[in-house]
Amino acid sequence: MATKLIPLEASTRAKAGKGAARATRRAGLVPAVVYGAKAEASLIALDPRVIMRELHKPGWRSHVYEIKAGDLSERALMRDIQFHPVSDAPIHVDFQRLAPGQKVHVEIVVKIEGEDNSPGISRGGVLNVVRHTIEVTADPSNIPEFFTVDVSALDINDNVRWDDLKGTEGVTPVLQIPNFVVATIAAPSVDVEQDEAEAASAEAESSAEEKK
Repeated sequence: MATKLIPLEASTRAKAGKGAARATRRAGLVPAVVYGAKAEASLIALDPRVIMRELHKPGWRSHVYEIKAGDLSERALMRDIQFHPVSDAPIHVDFQRLAPGQKVHVEIVVKIEGEDNSPGISRGGVLNVVRHTIEVTADPSNIPEFFTVDVSALDINDNVRWDDLKGTEGVTPVLQIPNFVVATIAAPSVDVEQDEAEAASAEAESSAEEKK
C-alpha cells in the first residue's frame, strides 16, 4: 500500500526564537518546525485553519504531509501541537521529516465494519474495541491510512485479533504480544442479565402467591 500524501501549503520563516514566533502569531500564522533525518531544521508558518482542518480528520497522526513553502519541499508527520491555554488555538507545530528507508513509529486508526450485520450484536452483545489505534513501525513509503476489520460474522464472545486486520502488509506492531486482541463481542452486561433473572423470579413468586 503506497503512502497517501496530503499537500500542505506553508510559508518559510527566517528566524527562530520566541520573539520571531510571537511576530509570526501576530501576523495570524502558526509557527512550526520540521526536524529530523539528520538535516537542519526547517522553520515554517501555517494558516491555523489548515491545522484545525487536519486535526478534525481521524488518524491525523499517521498522515504524511507534503509541505510546500517557497523552494522548500518536505515530507513529514505531524508529531506535536501546542495550544493556547485559554483559547485552545494552535500556537506551535512540530513535524518529523521523513527519509526514505528510515522506519518511523506511527499510530494507525482501526476501522470496524459490519456492525449492523453481526449476529452477536443483534443478540444484544456489545462491541468492545480494545485498541482504537495501533502503534506500528513502517517505512515512510508504506504507511497505511487505516486498518480495517469486518465483524459481520462475529457472535458473542468472538474476537478480532491483529492477524484479522486488513492493511497491515509491510508494517510491524510495536506491542510485543503475539496476535493480540483488538476488539471483542462481549455478552450483555451481568447487571442486565441479573435484573432480568430477578424480574422473572419475582413474577414466578407472584404467580405462586396468587394460586394459593
